[in-house]
Amino acid sequence: MRKESTDFAEFRRIYTKCTLCPRKCEADRSRQMGGVCGVGDQLKLARAALHYWEEPCISGTNGSGAVFFSGCALHCVFCQNEEIAQGLAGKEISDERLTEIFLELQEKGANNINLVTPGQYVPHIIKSVQSAKDQGLSIPIVYNTGSYESVDTLRALEGIVDVYLPDFKYMDAKISKKYSHAEDYAIVAKAAIAEMVRQQPKAYFYPEKGIEKEKEGKYITEAEDGYLIAKGVIVRQLLLPGLLSDAKKIVRYLVDTYGDQIYLSLMSQYTPLKQVENYPELNRKVTDREYEKYLDYAISLGVTHGFIQEGDVAKDSFIPAFDCEGV
Repeated sequence: MRKESTDFAEFRRIYTKCTLCPRKCEADRSRQMGGVCGVGDQLKLARAALHYWEEPCISGTNGSGAVFFSGCALHCVFCQNEEIAQGLAGKEISDERLTEIFLELQEKGANNINLVTPGQYVPHIIKSVQSAKDQGLSIPIVYNTGSYESVDTLRALEGIVDVYLPDFKYMDAKISKKYSHAEDYAIVAKAAIAEMVRQQPKAYFYPEKGIEKEKEGKYITEAEDGYLIAKGVIVRQLLLPGLLSDAKKIVRYLVDTYGDQIYLSLMSQYTPLKQVENYPELNRKVTDREYEKYLDYAISLGVTHGFIQEGDVAKDSFIPAFDCEGV
């Protein structure tokens, strides 16, 4: 979709008949507030601040520079960021302001720029990242996504994104249709993650400032305490209540397909919010026993490159305030 000779104005015309996501709704986002994603062609952010609740190699000590974009093409019924996913929260900004935000987060000590649900703004993001790099941005760019992404859109990000942080939510089409209105989710996610791994086929880590100074500037290929990710793919799999069997299928697929080429983040933090009251099967936390079985299965497959969650992490207190801080 993107070529070096393509003028940005031409690239941005994609918004007039938008096919950036797999929905391909062809909405004219220059004239209305989006199609499925719910937003127009103007950048809209709900928060840009240091964030400390990502995987250790992303948050580190200083925090990840999380930029939360408004709108979403997936609309999961249990979404913890529903307020911004619906495009209801946020402030419209210019491309130039997004560039400034990236540089401000770096100045605050962010370990990376963490683009959260950014797919509906890829043309803007490409321009702003390139501009920020011209002005001294040097920390990694993380693309944090639900994996309902068009391969063509992801290809446009080659050379822009250093770390891909995709979810793999469901394998069963009936489940994805019920909870995310996307019967084709698994097909789309498999293709999207394959493209991410093509672009970043190996993970690299470097020591956080002040740790193991004698190794500073040298990359290693396995995550260790005190190291941050520079490049690579970490696939998140959030265990949902009652869906252990589907989660196992996802882990098996990822292990069989990628082995140790990617990192897995096996998550227990599912938090039932008000919007799942009409889905009683989802209106509870994952039990300790469910999560233990999940981890035991991953270990039985030989998973060694991964992250797990310990303690009670299923709390709405971990959900940030979408109050336009830093925007």
